[in-house]
Amino acid sequence: MARICRCALLVGSMMMGAAGWASEPADWSELTPFGAIKAGNEAGTIPAWEGGISEPIAAYEGPGSMHPDPYADDQPLFTVTAGNLAEHAEQLSPGLQALFKRYPDSFQMAVYPSRRSHAAPQWVYDNTRKNDETARLVENGNGVEGAYGGIPFPRPESALEIYWNHVTRWRGQFIANSGSDANVFQDGKYLLITRDTEVKFHFYDPEGSAETLKNRLFSLRSNVTAPARLARTGVLVHETLNQDEAPRSAWAYDSGRRRVLRAPLLAFDMAISNADGLRTADDTDMINGSPSRFDWKLVGRQEMIIPYNNYRLEVGDYDELLQPGHLAPARTRYELHRVWVIEATLKPDWRHVYSRRVFYVDEDSWTVVIADQYDKGGKLWRVSLAYLKNFYEMPATLPAAYVFHDLQSGRYHVQGLAKDGREAMTQLPMPSDGQFAPAALSRFIR
Repeated sequence: MARICRCALLVGSMMMGAAGWASEPADWSELTPFGAIKAGNEAGTIPAWEGGISEPIAAYEGPGSMHPDPYADDQPLFTVTAGNLAEHAEQLSPGLQALFKRYPDSFQMAVYPSRRSHAAPQWVYDNTRKNDETARLVENGNGVEGAYGGIPFPRPESALEIYWNHVTRWRGQFIANSGSDANVFQDGKYLLITRDTEVKFHFYDPEGSAETLKNRLFSLRSNVTAPARLARTGVLVHETLNQDEAPRSAWAYDSGRRRVLRAPLLAFDMAISNADGLRTADDTDMINGSPSRFDWKLVGRQEMIIPYNNYRLEVGDYDELLQPGHLAPARTRYELHRVWVIEATLKPDWRHVYSRRVFYVDEDSWTVVIADQYDKGGKLWRVSLAYLKNFYEMPATLPAAYVFHDLQSGRYHVQGLAKDGREAMTQLPMPSDGQFAPAALSRFIR
């Protein structure tokens, strides 16, 4: 009961930045299984959550095939342009507003009816309810204890609890991604990089428990397959749940020496070379790893226009999708949803290329959907967007692609595009830990 009492004390401060409803829900009867507000908003522009898309729709052809759009008949409610930006600015992040100002003649946002499509398996819901009673942050917030197989803090009391909800959110058990990334230059020309990635989420191993995790959140291995000059390079990452007990371990395959070497710097603001320097190591998945270099603040819950249900993004060719400055607006979809807003400010004694970061977290799935990043002078520098959709064969709400915008250079990086007309992400049976041992990385790459 202690958590509920502390929540009540925080309501006043949390709602300072919120809009659209009178008070925070008091108990589980008013919440979704992941802790979101079940009811819609007073204006009727956000609907109630009614279970989301919990199983594949009839037109789905099975694993590896593209996801048919369950909302293909929806029409836009309105389109935000540079000309009417002021009318909608209250519901747009500073980063989205900056994209309109950077590309006033081409950037647009078609806003559709809000569809709360998020769903997850029942056993993940059940574990989330258990975690609500047992999960706790380690002493300085640099990890989580007492949680397993679900959202740790469905009724969060701090920004760090929300951060860890994102990092540990449901993304399947073992997924394989054979997709393309694109580095898009100011004139719209682009370089494609294709890669194979596999991730085992130990946190969601159905045969495990909080006691058997051995401080492993997930294991990831990735192999670049094209272009030729980058091919046969790859990495292996063992991510931990308690970063104080043991930090991330990483290895890289050196194709020249044909050896697997430790990669201790694959964290924080290390620039990812394959992303043309437009993404840092901790930009991956919008934010990841240890939160220890930043001070964290909970701003509140707000109604914001965010990318959602982006099934059209993967239909069509790259030449049409990848436009100068941004993705083709006709291929994207935005909706009004409630988000948690958390802010991270760099600690004085630490170094990072970002002095401040603001994250907008989808309340239904706990996915960071927008990240605004500020340079050392405090100026908005980069804007990251996660174009969500429901992968209804899992089910899980995940990005169809990530886009990392650099407002200064006019370049952007896209991660996770579908390749060869097939869905980039596929859920597979749980493998052994041996597949993610350092000795196995060279076999995976060859």
